Amino acid sequence: MVSSLSLPNRAWFAVLAIALGLMVSYPLSAQDAGTEASAEAPMAEAEAPMEEGDLKAEENAKGVDAEANEAPTVPGITEPGGDLDALWTCLAAFLVFFMQAGFALVEAGFTRAKNACNIIMKNLMDFAIGSLGFWLVGFGLMFGTTNGLFGTDQFMFDGASPEALAVKPNPTFNWAFLIFQTVFCATAATIVSGAMAERTKFSAYLVYSVLITCIVYPIFGSWAWGGLYTKNGWLADKGFLDYAGSTVVHSIGGWCALAGAITIGPRIGKYTADGKVKPIPGHSIPLGALGVFILWLGWFGFNAGSTTAITGGAPFAYICITTNLAAASGVVGALIASWIMFGKPDTSFTLNGALAGLVSITAGCDCLSPQWAAVAGLVGGVIVVLSCVMFDKLKIDDPVGAVSVHGVCGAWGTLAVGLFMNESGLVNSGDPTQLFAQLIGIVTAFIWAFTLSMIIFNVIKFTMGLRVTAEEEMQGLDIHEHGMYAYPAHLVTEGTSQAGHVS
Repeated sequence: MVSSLSLPNRAWFAVLAIALGLMVSYPLSAQDAGTEASAEAPMAEAEAPMEEGDLKAEENAKGVDAEANEAPTVPGITEPGGDLDALWTCLAAFLVFFMQAGFALVEAGFTRAKNACNIIMKNLMDFAIGSLGFWLVGFGLMFGTTNGLFGTDQFMFDGASPEALAVKPNPTFNWAFLIFQTVFCATAATIVSGAMAERTKFSAYLVYSVLITCIVYPIFGSWAWGGLYTKNGWLADKGFLDYAGSTVVHSIGGWCALAGAITIGPRIGKYTADGKVKPIPGHSIPLGALGVFILWLGWFGFNAGSTTAITGGAPFAYICITTNLAAASGVVGALIASWIMFGKPDTSFTLNGALAGLVSITAGCDCLSPQWAAVAGLVGGVIVVLSCVMFDKLKIDDPVGAVSVHGVCGAWGTLAVGLFMNESGLVNSGDPTQLFAQLIGIVTAFIWAFTLSMIIFNVIKFTMGLRVTAEEEMQGLDIHEHGMYAYPAHLVTEGTSQAGHVS
């Protein structure tokens, strides 16, 4: 069946180019049609002007209808920042929390059976350490009153304290905001574990988790998102837009992961002596697939929950649509790219394509049209395949593609806002101002996260040690770091050179 579909690579590239061209040209033609229609409407109105009495009567009628249809505002409940908004924010936070299970399954499935316990422990501790560290220090650095570089109060955050109530008068919403931002912080931290999987000391990783959740993530977050609670940071003042975190969460985590992967080096056996790449397949694609579906579900909370409100601002249902379209397009983009490059539709790359599409729309989920959301996701799906191949050629070993999915596609998603934003994107307005603001944010995120993480990882490397011994790596981190296997020992059957079965 596959052979009957085989075509020369040039033919497949032509098909891909045609598909991309159609997806790009359709939003432009739809935009032009909408512009023409809006231009004709005032002309039609001018042809039949209303008399003054009729106009006043119509305005009065509309006013009565609006008053009749307007939902009553219940103080403390339906008003902005009230209990209803707090409820929605909490529900969204619970969906984002469930993404930790998705990350754990993706990372465990895409790595070897002898390291599954270690993967689970890292994801568990990311959230536990992230919750404590962000509450103690991170929230204050990110959302406290800024000195221009980071927040200076709201440490050990208390939503009912006078300081918090002076900012947001509803303590219920303050607590909801804390839990929502906490799960975002944990997401940034857990990205790193996948890129450093199968050879990192557990104790060293715990130290780094504390530092990313207490320093790396919240300080950059204050520059872009500090205004969500108190005052805008300098990056937001420059016009940088990142609605739900393509850069603030995903690229920060991805660039930290890149620094970690470079510092720790590749897994034993990943690259041959002559420089060729030797694939090390994961032990369970079904586990990885389940993780992707969980992450796809959780992303509706991640993006739509960033409204932190039921009404006002961007409608959360609209954000759900753009999010889903980008994910679906990312799957298609990765499918086509992997089919062209490897001769078969690769399952792992296609699964990562869904995540690439989701990361690509996270920054612009509120301001990209559905058509452009699909384009952003499609391009992200292609980018993640090309990026994974590129890092392998550079001998940067990333077992799950975390740097490509989160770092590279996070940068692309942030750039897509400057290109495709409904009103001020370069494609729609011809004005490059927003694009320049996005580029400033992308470059700043890379310099901050990568540089600081390189320093942290190298300090750990030359003090307590970052990598396990060769023998421990060959036999597996589960038995050496945690004293157990994730599966019955007799099921770990790849041998000591691969899975590290202990005889």
